[in-house]
Amino acid sequence: MFGIREVASYLPEKKISNYDKKDKFELDDDFIENKIGVKFHTQKDEHEKASDLCVKAFENLINKIPIDKSNIDCCIVVTQNPDYNIPHTSAIVHGKLELSQTCACFDISLGCSGYVYGLSSIISFMQSNNLKNGLLFTADPYSEIIDHDDKNTDLLFGDGATVTFIANDALFIPKDFSFGTNGKDYKELLCKDKLYMNGRAVFNFTATTIPGHIQKLLEKNGLTDSDIDKYILHQGSKYIVDTIRKRLKVNEEKVPFCMYNYGNTISSSIPLILEEEFQNQENKKIVIAGFGVGLSWGSAIIEKI
Repeated sequence: MFGIREVASYLPEKKISNYDKKDKFELDDDFIENKIGVKFHTQKDEHEKASDLCVKAFENLINKIPIDKSNIDCCIVVTQNPDYNIPHTSAIVHGKLELSQTCACFDISLGCSGYVYGLSSIISFMQSNNLKNGLLFTADPYSEIIDHDDKNTDLLFGDGATVTFIANDALFIPKDFSFGTNGKDYKELLCKDKLYMNGRAVFNFTATTIPGHIQKLLEKNGLTDSDIDKYILHQGSKYIVDTIRKRLKVNEEKVPFCMYNYGNTISSSIPLILEEEFQNQENKKIVIAGFGVGLSWGSAIIEKI
C-alpha cells in the first residue's frame, strides 16, 4: 500500500533557555511550562539554511532505513522560509543530495498546516504520475525572522526539519483528509520584515475552529474517539493543545505534547511526534491536525497497515 514508510528528523544542538528571559519579559515558571510549554527552543547555526536542515534530516533517515537515492522520483519541501526567493528550496536539496535528474521537485509555501497539505499533495502527485519513492521535507527556520524583543514570538519558535519517506511498502496510510482556510484574517500571523503574531486572535481561531473540524472528520468516516489511538496536534503552545483536547473531551494520554525542549517548529511539529508515535505498536489509528498561518488548517486520519 502507498503511504508513509518512515519519518526522520533533525533538531539543532543549540538551545536557547526561556528561563534566561524571565526578567526581560517579566515571566514566571508557570507561564513558561504551562502556558507556552517551551522551556528551550532550538536554533540553527547562523550560516545554515532550510536546505541544510533538510539534508541533516535525510542523513538521519538513511541511518534508520536503507534508501537508494537513485530511485527517489519526487522531492517536496514545505517551507515559508526558503533559502532564497529563487530557486525553490527543493531544487537545492535535490542538488545537495545528488538525486536523479528524473526526480520531480517543488516547494509548498505553507506554515503550521503544511505537513498535512504536503502529505496529501505528495501522495496524490505520486499516484497520479506513477512515481514510486518520494521525500516530503519540512523546514521553517523561524530564527531568521524573529523579533527578539517580541514576547509573543521570541519565546515560542524553534528551528528543525523532518523528512517523510513515501513508498509502496508503507507502514501507515492516510485514510482521509480535510482542509480549511480563513484568508480574511491573514494579518493575524504575518511576516514583512519580522514575524508578527496576534496571539489572542490565533488562539481564538484555533479554539473555535479546530475541535469542530476534527469532530466532523471523525463523523464523516464513521469514527468516534474510542476508535482513535492518538491525536497529533500541531504544537502551537501548550495552552492551545490543552484547549483543543478539552473541547474534544479527549483523555490527556491520547494527545502528546512534546515541544518543551525545542519549541514550535511550524510544519515540522506533527512529523516530529509521528516519528516517535510510529514506534508504539499499539497505535493503529491516528488523527493529525495542523493549523495556523493563513489562517489555514488541515487534518487527516492515518491508519497502520
